Amino acid sequence: MNAYFYSSVILFLLRALQSRAVFNIIASEPLLQNQTLLSNSQIFVLGFFTPNGSKNQYAGIWYKNMTPSKVVWVANRDQPLANTDRSTSLTIGADGNLKLLDGQQSLVWSTNVTVNSNYSVATLSDYGNFVLQDANSNEIWGSFDEPTDTVVPNMKLGLNVKTGKKVYLVSWKSENDPSSGSFVLGITPETPPQAFAWNRSTPYWRGGQWDKSTFVGIPDMDSTYMSGFTLQQDAQQGTSYFILNNYNNSFFGYIFISSVNNYNNSFFGYIFISSDGSLKQVDWDDGTDKWLTNWKAPTSRCEIYGTCGPFSVCSSLKLPICSCLKGFKPRSKEEWNRETWTGGCIREAELQCQRNTSTSAPVTVKEDIFLKMSQMKLPDSSNYLSDMADAEECQSWCLSNCSCLAYSYVSTIGCMVWSEELIDIEQFTTAGEDLFIRLAHAGLSKQKKVIISLSTIFGIILCVAAIYGLCKWRANKRGMSKTMKTPALLYSGDMTDRSEEVPNAWEEQWRQDNASELTLFSFDSILLATNNFNISNKLGQGGFGPVYKGKLKDGKEIAVKRLSSSSSQGVEEFKNEILMISKLQHRNLVRLLGCCTEGEEKILVYEYLSNKSLDAFLFHSRKKAELSWDIRFHIVQGVARGLLYLHRDSCLRVIHRDLKVSNILLNEKMDPKISDFGLARMFEGTEVLVNTHRVVGTLGYMSPEYAMGGIFSEKSDVYSFGVLLLEIVSSKKNTSLDYHGQHLNLLIYAWQLWSGGRALDLMDEAIVDAFAPPEVMRCIHVGLLCVQDHAADRPNMSHVVLMLSGESDLPQPKQPTFTFRSLTTPEIQSSQQESRWSANAITTTVLEGR
Repeated sequence: MNAYFYSSVILFLLRALQSRAVFNIIASEPLLQNQTLLSNSQIFVLGFFTPNGSKNQYAGIWYKNMTPSKVVWVANRDQPLANTDRSTSLTIGADGNLKLLDGQQSLVWSTNVTVNSNYSVATLSDYGNFVLQDANSNEIWGSFDEPTDTVVPNMKLGLNVKTGKKVYLVSWKSENDPSSGSFVLGITPETPPQAFAWNRSTPYWRGGQWDKSTFVGIPDMDSTYMSGFTLQQDAQQGTSYFILNNYNNSFFGYIFISSVNNYNNSFFGYIFISSDGSLKQVDWDDGTDKWLTNWKAPTSRCEIYGTCGPFSVCSSLKLPICSCLKGFKPRSKEEWNRETWTGGCIREAELQCQRNTSTSAPVTVKEDIFLKMSQMKLPDSSNYLSDMADAEECQSWCLSNCSCLAYSYVSTIGCMVWSEELIDIEQFTTAGEDLFIRLAHAGLSKQKKVIISLSTIFGIILCVAAIYGLCKWRANKRGMSKTMKTPALLYSGDMTDRSEEVPNAWEEQWRQDNASELTLFSFDSILLATNNFNISNKLGQGGFGPVYKGKLKDGKEIAVKRLSSSSSQGVEEFKNEILMISKLQHRNLVRLLGCCTEGEEKILVYEYLSNKSLDAFLFHSRKKAELSWDIRFHIVQGVARGLLYLHRDSCLRVIHRDLKVSNILLNEKMDPKISDFGLARMFEGTEVLVNTHRVVGTLGYMSPEYAMGGIFSEKSDVYSFGVLLLEIVSSKKNTSLDYHGQHLNLLIYAWQLWSGGRALDLMDEAIVDAFAPPEVMRCIHVGLLCVQDHAADRPNMSHVVLMLSGESDLPQPKQPTFTFRSLTTPEIQSSQQESRWSANAITTTVLEGR
């Protein structure tokens, strides 16, 4: 009995000893499968892990107490162990190297370095560096020299051209497979070096040239002394290394991560390249105890390398995004018409220096000239001239060398010239550098002549139009003096009041409601801004009327919404939008700049949002792939916060009544902004429900109680948000879903998948390979809660925001049953009521006169 007792105690102690955390590995004490190696301050941990759904296990490093865990390094990424093998170990071999052994004691992975003795020791530093030291504590190998897909503070990226050693990041093959993927991130060996990402061997993303503090191709990158960025380049040694220094700040949220200075401050982060090629900067936020993505790239097509081809420039604020450099024309007009720009552009006129070398006949022509382009991402493949003292010398050198196609002089770099095709140029709105493009003088003169001729013709037309406009204005003025039933306000093009201003009831209401801070535009200024409502400036068409892009005299871009005479909305909606939105200020609501009410015109002027409306991406067969899951979730959260502001946090209590995909506008950063408040209504006091005799809205987004009974409340908006949420997840319209030959409502389809345990099948196939399943499941769950038939069952927007952030438990949804059938059904065809419908784009009256 005593012998059995003691043997049991010894066995228990041995097992406890095996499962403990250790702080170093030596030859006599390997790291076993059920053990972990901790850094001194217990910030990082090394151990064995199995990715979700995988049959393999790996040895890796991750942050210790941060959920979800992020694996920052993997030893055997391309030599996995079976997850059923419980006898794996990481040990010091007889030759002093670290060795990973499977259950059969076969070698899986090794450090494979020269060690003087087997008295080496392996430890994990508080910076996450897994280090092998010899008997004299000299480092002979470190995991920082062999990174996987992630860089943490004090790591370095770069290469040694003499030895051929590259310290690059290589993406995982997928979210659950750490084996080497397709995407690589590193530093180029040229001078100045560039941050670069490749898809296998094909350039994918470029951060631009290093200017001793930042990469110039990344706008707003922190250039302060304490930013933590260092790039060491040694021409003699042939090395270029980008290093993240140990400074405790978050940098700027744009590229490369923050470091750790004081571990007690709990400031940690990393950057990594994902399996789909996305670069992400992620920091740990102490306030929320969550990982926050502060920067990612690429975020637009312009950031994908060479999108527009050679000798062209990309601008995400313009449509189309690609245009030829001045003096160049598309290589293939057919390709450009198909928005396939990779063929790029070619010169319209041969350079003078090229003519001199190609003909013996003396010709008197002016020298080539340089065209300045500002705020540019400089092209790839520059040549650095170290002996140029200033910009003049740089230009002179380029002009005297016919092979020089462009130059740029950056004070912190020096002179850079280009002799190859100019590729991967982007126009920035902030930051950027001056680029000087070499052009033939003759070609530019020809362009100027054409411009002068067009200007002359335009001037004549303008004079005729001005005379006609003056006559018409006088006629209108005489007409207004006779009848004052619907007087108009007159405003000057320079935004100052005219000497004559006709008072009316609406103007008085405007001023009483404190909307007078909005700019009152003249019709002439709107005409000038939109080039007379040129069709090429048209952005879209809504229930209110057409929307045009415009540019004011100061260069500010605007969106102009013009009330159409055939519009289903009228003066009341126009007034409502002005008087209401002028009181609302939120980052997720579109900003109204002003209006114009001259004569019969009723025009609203908004901030211009370069990416237009969400439906232009979501329901487009090709563009929907640009909406990654991170972008979609960002849009969902932004719309939810905007609605919460309208319902609870604004000075008014507002029900939007027409929330839909086409009314969600996107800026250049894909931040969502709710628009179109023509149908919105304000609530007073504790008023909860309102009954209306005029039901307005959009087919597929209206709640049952509103569509059938004319009753609306904030829960009506919640229903619309639920439809919107499911559409964002699936890229499918609620009213036009064909599934296996059945015409289903999206809500019913989502419920069928949910109740059948296949909710993730709702996910848009365009991004099905790169999304976060828990977030998608939560969004679908919240969407189904929002579209429940009974308003009382739906959550309010404050609960929705909490549920989306994971801060609130989710109840089980009830099956939605309310749907609209096809418009071709006999019931609707035989309806005696005059009804006008909108599938998804136009807001119209649905039912009149209950």
